[in-house]
Amino acid sequence: MQLQKIVIAPDSFKESMTAQQVGNIIKQAFTNVYGNTLHYDIIPMADGGEGTTDALMHATGATKYTVIVNDPLMRPIEACYARADEQQIAIIEMAAASGLDLLEKEERNPLYTSSYGTGELIKDALNHGAKTIILGIGGSATNDGGTGMLSALGVKFTDVNGDLLQMNGANLAHIAQIDITNLDSRLKEVTFKVACDVSNPLLGENGATYIYGPQKGADAKMIPKLDFAMSHYHDKIKMCTGKSVNQIPGSGAAGGMGAALLAFCETTLTKGIDVVFDITDFHQRIKDADLVITGEGRMDYQTIFGKTPVGVALAAKQYHIPVIAICGSLGENYQHVYDFRY
Repeated sequence: MQLQKIVIAPDSFKESMTAQQVGNIIKQAFTNVYGNTLHYDIIPMADGGEGTTDALMHATGATKYTVIVNDPLMRPIEACYARADEQQIAIIEMAAASGLDLLEKEERNPLYTSSYGTGELIKDALNHGAKTIILGIGGSATNDGGTGMLSALGVKFTDVNGDLLQMNGANLAHIAQIDITNLDSRLKEVTFKVACDVSNPLLGENGATYIYGPQKGADAKMIPKLDFAMSHYHDKIKMCTGKSVNQIPGSGAAGGMGAALLAFCETTLTKGIDVVFDITDFHQRIKDADLVITGEGRMDYQTIFGKTPVGVALAAKQYHIPVIAICGSLGENYQHVYDFRY
């Protein structure tokens, strides 16, 4: 095979290198062998989780900003997001403010965690004129149905006594009324591009609580309680908006954040890798490549479920371009990635 153009499209290597850094290293390795005879196109990738902001900054020309928001337990922290103010674009990762990695293991309890900080990031983006918000909703610590986020944006949740609720997973069960009178009116002028890499419904055995609750700290006794609370919340959504979002794929993403965005923010949910493909003009840039190189920090059986390397490989297949994947380590049943029907 005569090489002329190589597209380098890795994800970040978690807690080690950004996707851009990985791409630079791969390019340098090829340059050491081939000199300057080849054309390289480095396209940092992400799937909607960690690294999405860094990856899309390069494509949009955005700058990273730090703001003070509340973490999942309502403690002040510094969180970063990116803005390209001239294009009126903001790039936000839910994990930056409401992520599981922000909590110690013993602090993880979805009865008490809130997505409020994510709403604060969205509000800051609105304050700086954002009209398009790219929101990655992977890696959350919450199971509050996005109510914390909505609270930060002006929605009021009250109990049977009319008292204002501080929203978390437990308080979903106590919602008597949802008042959207003061929901930030600027949201009507915003296009959300939500990077969502799961298709779970909101409720039931395949829903937000049963599938993802355990990794967020929910034990066997807690899960039915949380799912009941989520069901009650969904009933209140229908009363408030007339919308039933439970069966929409992805409504259970990020502890029900998908449901909140669908019901109150007029958005659609898209596979994370497809959002990145769109923003980076990925398909156009790989059409004339002779080789595509991708990768991630750890490759295992989960890689086939919407992760970057498989997404890149499927895209390259459309143009009959060979793909090499480089990873930091191989995990359980990594062979499934190689055997996947591309």
